[in-house]
Amino acid sequence: MDLDALAGCLSSSACLVTQTTSGLIIGMLLFLVAVGLTLIFGVLKVVNFSHGAFYMFGAYFAMTAYQLTGSFALAMLCGAAGTAILGLIFERVFMSRVYGADVLMQLLVCYAFVLIFDDVVRIIWGPEFRSMGMPAAFQVMPLFIAGGVVPPYYLLLIGVALAAAVVLGIGLSRSRIGKVIRAAAHNPGMVSALGINTGLIYGGVFALGGMLAGLAGALAAPVRSLTPGMGFSVLIESFIVTVIGGMGSILGALIGALLLGLIRSFGSLGFPLFTEGLMYLFMVIVLVSKPTGLFGKEAA
Repeated sequence: MDLDALAGCLSSSACLVTQTTSGLIIGMLLFLVAVGLTLIFGVLKVVNFSHGAFYMFGAYFAMTAYQLTGSFALAMLCGAAGTAILGLIFERVFMSRVYGADVLMQLLVCYAFVLIFDDVVRIIWGPEFRSMGMPAAFQVMPLFIAGGVVPPYYLLLIGVALAAAVVLGIGLSRSRIGKVIRAAAHNPGMVSALGINTGLIYGGVFALGGMLAGLAGALAAPVRSLTPGMGFSVLIESFIVTVIGGMGSILGALIGALLLGLIRSFGSLGFPLFTEGLMYLFMVIVLVSKPTGLFGKEAA
């Protein structure tokens, strides 16, 4: 415990800006993964334990595309599109067969593919740590805000994640497809009776969730080391985010991810040996005070 370091940071504008920016980066990456997780659960009622693998594949797809083309925009597109296609295939071929099955069966199927996907990455890209490196366009002088150092790439990452949140929120609440998805989440039988293909909806939602996780992986690739199994840790933290924010709530995923990111960032200063514990402690406090999460709703 080092409360003096935490207090010193809170009293310094430079440290405050730097740590807040780091917390936002962590939070935005967690949001992109967690919102896909909560979207899949909200519509399909499936806890996708393999969701972290799509984050991992997004990072590796982006790295490969960047090495081949030198374009980071194309790398992000490949990371997102590749995991969307992978998610659609995974849902149609495997997950669709365990809908309505026991939760343990669903978890076993997902966990099996966690191991399979990790081995696929080892076979294709190797078991060693890989690094994509910072794109040339962002190898520039950092910005100085109130004395704090803010790399320009961090602003891009935050902006892309916020844009995804806005598009997703508006799309689900205002568009016809969004209304159909929300209807399928509440009463799939009625939606099917109206002649709408619920299987197509489920596949599309799963692909969307995979795409968001892949986009997070692509955005993380320039600032994170790539290694087989890298999706597991982000999966656990994404589960914490969805529990804190409320399962099925997009706004809850955003708020929960930002809070968790800030807890990790500032907690590493004041409680360097208990940073992970702080996240779980915060989750317990939220669940004790509001078992459905901050923005979760009681089951009807």
